[in-house]
Amino acid sequence: MSATRILSVNQGVLRLVEELRERAQELKVAVSTGAAGETVIDAGGSVPGSLEAGRLVTEICLGGLGTVSIGASERLTRWPFALTVRTSNPVVACMGSQYAGWQLTAEPGEESYFSMGSGPARALAGKEALFKDIAYADQNDSATLVLEAASAPPEALVRRIAHACDVAPEKLTIVYTPTQSLAGSVQIVGRVVEVALHKAHELHFDLGAIVEGIGTAPLAPPHPDFLTAMGRTNDAVIYGGRVMLHVTGPADAAKALAERLPSSTSQDYGKPFKEVFSRYDGDFYKIDGMLFSPAEVHVLALETGETFSAGGVDAELIDASFGG
Repeated sequence: MSATRILSVNQGVLRLVEELRERAQELKVAVSTGAAGETVIDAGGSVPGSLEAGRLVTEICLGGLGTVSIGASERLTRWPFALTVRTSNPVVACMGSQYAGWQLTAEPGEESYFSMGSGPARALAGKEALFKDIAYADQNDSATLVLEAASAPPEALVRRIAHACDVAPEKLTIVYTPTQSLAGSVQIVGRVVEVALHKAHELHFDLGAIVEGIGTAPLAPPHPDFLTAMGRTNDAVIYGGRVMLHVTGPADAAKALAERLPSSTSQDYGKPFKEVFSRYDGDFYKIDGMLFSPAEVHVLALETGETFSAGGVDAELIDASFGG
């Protein structure tokens, strides 16, 4: 892939972060200043949060390079509302920003903390080998990080995050929202296109050939139990997610991608995610990585105008997950 350095995902989210701040009361989020001087936005930890807050957080995760909408869907009778994600810059938006690939943990002797970092700040820190693969790096004097967590990180970790991003702590914004919350459930389901890009990368497909991405998945009902909530949000994508990718290059490569991309190609397909997780004793990394992808995939080969489709939504498994 050729180097992409024109689009700044951190600059691109400033308007979205400001909207969260300005509409904080309406969106039921809390904005504060942390011990290091960073801006902290709680979107569901100690406050209720909201679906709209989750929609904005998802657009922040995408680096401002995607649009997220919530609306009615007739695909699943019992679950009539879905989230739709669209991006004309899928590689930068999804892999360069949205993917939760930055492991953040406290050092020995510090207050215990762990979370996986998502959002634009990743592209400033560049800690992951993935950034070499996609040839993307951001340069900006402010950073925004999104955490799937119930609390903000401690001061020492915040200062390390700011240092890694080469920004002053006062120019760092941290948004956090737990899986069990309204906003958390939205932002996880909102990764429906991202998981398709990530799996395509794992399948060694040329990500530079993916020029448009659109996906939809049912809104997962929040649940106060973390494992149940995690299971539902994963199942929304694995058994209910639908994605279309527009790709350049040979049609046979597009056809091969479509055939290998759906979640049904995984050996762990067929049970609600909570059951799969329990089968592996809660070890996330023992689960077959091919499971993390949309249920239904359409790949449109721009060279020939052909569309190749595979997989399908499994309403029974969605019912088993969401209704359990």
